[in-house]
Amino acid sequence: MLRLAGVLAVVALGLSAAHTKVNKHKPWIETSYHGVITENTDIVLLDPPLVALDKDAPIPYAGEICAFNIHGLEAPFEAVVLNGTSGEGQLRAHGLVDCELQKEYTFIIQAHDCGSGPGGTEGKKSHKAVVHIQVNDVNEFAPVFRETQYRAAVTEGKIYDSILQVEATDQDCSPQYSQICNYQITTTNTPFAIDRNGNIRNTEKLIYDRQQQYEIQVTAWDCGQKRASHSVPVCIDVKPVCKPGWQGWNKRVDYEPGTGSKQLFPKMHLETCGGLLSSVRTTVELQTSHIGKGCDRETYSEKSLQKLCGASSGSTDLLPAPSTSTNWTASLVTDSGRDSDLIFRFDGHQAAKIPDWVVPQNLTDQFTIATWMKHGPSIGLRAEKETLLCNSDKTEMNRHHYSLYVHNCRLVFLLRRDFTQVDTFRPAEFHWKLEQICDKEWHYYVINVEFPVVTLYVDGVTYDPYLVTDDWPIHPSQIDVQLTVGACWQGGEVTKPRFTQYFRGSLSGLTIRPGKIESQKVISCLQACKEGLDINSLESLDKNIKFHFNPAQSILVMEGEDLENMNAAVRKVSYINSRQFPTPGIRRLHISADVQCFGEDTCITIPDIDAVVMVLQPSEPRITISGVERLNQPASDLRAPGGVALFQDLHIISTVTRADATTHHTAHRPGVLEEIIHNLDYCDILVLGEELRPEQESLQIQRSVLLGKHLDATNSTSGMSIYGVDSMFNYEQVIRQVRYYNWQPGLLTERRFRLTCSELNGRYTSNEFNLEVSVLHSSESGEHVSHMVAPPQYMQVVHHPSMISDLFPSHSSGVPSAATVVIVMCIAALVVVVVLGIYRIHLTHQQEVKLAETAKEEDVTWDDSALTITVNPMENLQEPQAAEEESSEEDEDDEEEEDDEDDEEEEDDDLTSAESDDSEEEVDVQLPRMQRQSKKGQSWDKATISY
Repeated sequence: MLRLAGVLAVVALGLSAAHTKVNKHKPWIETSYHGVITENTDIVLLDPPLVALDKDAPIPYAGEICAFNIHGLEAPFEAVVLNGTSGEGQLRAHGLVDCELQKEYTFIIQAHDCGSGPGGTEGKKSHKAVVHIQVNDVNEFAPVFRETQYRAAVTEGKIYDSILQVEATDQDCSPQYSQICNYQITTTNTPFAIDRNGNIRNTEKLIYDRQQQYEIQVTAWDCGQKRASHSVPVCIDVKPVCKPGWQGWNKRVDYEPGTGSKQLFPKMHLETCGGLLSSVRTTVELQTSHIGKGCDRETYSEKSLQKLCGASSGSTDLLPAPSTSTNWTASLVTDSGRDSDLIFRFDGHQAAKIPDWVVPQNLTDQFTIATWMKHGPSIGLRAEKETLLCNSDKTEMNRHHYSLYVHNCRLVFLLRRDFTQVDTFRPAEFHWKLEQICDKEWHYYVINVEFPVVTLYVDGVTYDPYLVTDDWPIHPSQIDVQLTVGACWQGGEVTKPRFTQYFRGSLSGLTIRPGKIESQKVISCLQACKEGLDINSLESLDKNIKFHFNPAQSILVMEGEDLENMNAAVRKVSYINSRQFPTPGIRRLHISADVQCFGEDTCITIPDIDAVVMVLQPSEPRITISGVERLNQPASDLRAPGGVALFQDLHIISTVTRADATTHHTAHRPGVLEEIIHNLDYCDILVLGEELRPEQESLQIQRSVLLGKHLDATNSTSGMSIYGVDSMFNYEQVIRQVRYYNWQPGLLTERRFRLTCSELNGRYTSNEFNLEVSVLHSSESGEHVSHMVAPPQYMQVVHHPSMISDLFPSHSSGVPSAATVVIVMCIAALVVVVVLGIYRIHLTHQQEVKLAETAKEEDVTWDDSALTITVNPMENLQEPQAAEEESSEEDEDDEEEEDDEDDEEEEDDDLTSAESDDSEEEVDVQLPRMQRQSKKGQSWDKATISY
């Protein structure tokens, strides 16, 4: 046994030594490899192929290849063994390889054999070989232009070798696919061409008048024939051959009302084409002759404007709007023009006589005549006098006491004073020769007379007469005089009295103010234009720029030596309109420039330009009047010292619809309603139906209510007018104090009134607010009431006009139709008792007994357990809404107190309950509480005025 064990040990050691000697050689591979991989793939094509050889083959394990190891952690590759026996291997990428990230890779590779056994122990490595791999590109990217848009400018009439160059790039990594090989213009029929480098040129001369701008589309190809995914637009502006003139201005400028001052030419400049200028003179003119009286002025009435400007009171309007009280202008031709601006047109055939009660009788050495006039050149070589205003003899003679007329574009004022103790020549005619008189434009003329000095104001500028003619005074006489407008009255020295020296033109706002002259401040205010030219940021204007406005600020003249300073000044010219609701429409602009050059007799000419300002439509206000529309007043209140306040709960608001930002997204929303504050200029309270009877009724208001406000009031039998430019709040306060009086209401059952208000002389008017005053009549003697019973809470009181309408025409209670006849008879009997008084109680009682017997004979029965009727027409009439909100408990308390008072009155009058009851059913009539309250002291000031 020992021998066998020794043999086995020797064998084992021999086998071990034999295995160790089997793996004698290292694997062998090439020393270098060159590989190619296409991007976005994972197989590497190696040259030579990856093969490892081992001299130990065909011995198992020792002659086999188990692995290829790559040295270089950054290399995204791996080597795999395809056949261990033959030693074939393959190189693969871990993921997709991107040429644009890295074009080449270099790393080390080694081969490993399988060693001496299955476990791979004692394996051998080959030498290290260098692997160089190149990534092949794929044409995956299209060309992209460097700019999103190209723009260039050319001068007309020239051929350019290159107007501009476009450039595209490609993100591919290889030269073949990353280079741009071709450009192309895709827009057809264009006078342009492009070369391989992207240079664009014109193929023919461009003409500015034919086309000022071209837009073409350009595309590109790379050398792999991949086309750009998006073409690029190229804009080429054609400039005219340099011509001196204004550039960079818009023909239309939109003006939003209420935005203040807006620049007209923010980018405008004067192009001189390199010419050196010594001075520049620029004139900007705003032409508004087609707007109203020459520009956008406030269109309030003449009286309202005078009050607004602080003019002296007492002026007489000789050309008021036609009405029943001012009917002498009804035959004249009116031209309302815009914004209710009342204008009278005279064509040489119209004239008007001013009634004697209107003519100022107290002209002294001081007075003022004012008017708006629009007049053109007179017709014919020998032009006749054209009379605006004339005061002449009515009969017998033909003397002109004073007149204002136009003759050959001269304005002449004639003033013949009466003969006094001084028998000397005195100034009688004052002449002015002005361009404005015949320029067919509106001007405001004011003649201030401080005898013997007469001053003319035209649009706020003073002019002294160039000629004053003296004459003898007029001898006094008893002949009446006639004041006329539009011609002169010739009442004497002719067969038939007639008008002569007719006026041809337009007049508005002709007034005479005796005893005072107007100040220049008031005159300027009355003719002030609400729109005009302005200079934005005046403090930043260069000091070397001289500028001048005309009085109306419709013409601006600027002068300077430096062109850049002048351009900066022109860009600051603005338009402004200070009206809250300006007249919409166009305003024309005219810009001219005169330049002087250094040392040259002839200089460049700058063409004039014309533009327009478009004043947009303002948001129109909606004036709304609200309040209590029905009043129930006892007749006694109408006779009370305080009368009846008609509009105690009046409210006036104004709203506009503003454009909302969301309206662009939601078409169903027209805008946002917004309350605004503005002035009113009149409110009229019109009596509907029969006019007021002055002997017994009137509308009145306290004078103290008008103090401190720009308001005044006039009154007539048809109503009351409150006028003046003032706030809606002040109008509310004044109208709430208007009271209605009626000293003999008699059988008057109701009075109806209508209130309307206006802004801008009727341009915007309110709704028609109607008020109905119902007059409640009651007994004027004892006013007895037997019982004061409130309606049960479960009983619904309804109006029924067919019941007891003669007794209480404005307020009745509804009853079941089956008992109507009996109720009417009972109430009629009760009213007879109250009206006739104590001295007819006996007779009334007999009538009631007969009526009761008649009812019994007709077998008319009443179920008094289910019906209780209360006729209460006048309870708490001054506050009807508050009375409706009183609780039933308060009603019961009041009625108990009234019952006690009524019982005391019945005892004093010795009137039994049998005398006041016509049947088993009780019919109670509650008298108004206002009659009891009227016995208290009245706080209303009796010092009222009636206009």
